[in-house]
Amino acid sequence: MNRRQALKNIGLGAGVMVVGPSTLSLLQSCKNDPDYDWEPVYLSAANGFALKKVLDIILPASDTPGASDLNIAQFIDSYMNEVAPVKQGEDFTKAANSFAGAFKAEFNKEPVDGTKEEYEQIVGKYLKATDKEREEYLKRNTETQDPQDKDTEVEMSDAGALSFLENVRDMGIWAWKSSEQVGEGVLWYDPIPGEYIPCGSVEELGGGKAMSL
Repeated sequence: MNRRQALKNIGLGAGVMVVGPSTLSLLQSCKNDPDYDWEPVYLSAANGFALKKVLDIILPASDTPGASDLNIAQFIDSYMNEVAPVKQGEDFTKAANSFAGAFKAEFNKEPVDGTKEEYEQIVGKYLKATDKEREEYLKRNTETQDPQDKDTEVEMSDAGALSFLENVRDMGIWAWKSSEQVGEGVLWYDPIPGEYIPCGSVEELGGGKAMSL
């Protein structure tokens, strides 16, 4: 099985997935270079930098591996380049550009110059938005704007930034849970279960952990 076919079998974003350890290990097969050596193959260098920073906010390293430990940014970039339908990739790129615009509007600087605190602030602004704030961001994506309105670009970047962060959060969490390192070392891993216990206590059977398979 080649890399592209294996990534297709993962089906990032699909509902229920049944894949083997050899396929999940592709999450770790992405480049292990330090941040400054990684060059995205799909996103621009600036958007790749922002992707890594956002993922490190959403999935920081603690007593469990973080996004950078598992190369999740590299994996998402590779998925967009090798597997995602053209429209999905184009939408993701547009959303990434919108996030960059929203960041610049918020802090008057490019995302590549942003600090950890600024990334935490802007991620919280969108992902912790109230229902009313979220509806307002999304409404700006559907309403017809006056081309002469100077705030149009900023308002549209709000909707795109929200979309980008929600997609990155969903893909990042899925990739984190599906990685071999987390699946076998953090979650409840039992590839060859024995007795079928339909009503057993999760605390007793898996120590309170979600099952990775």
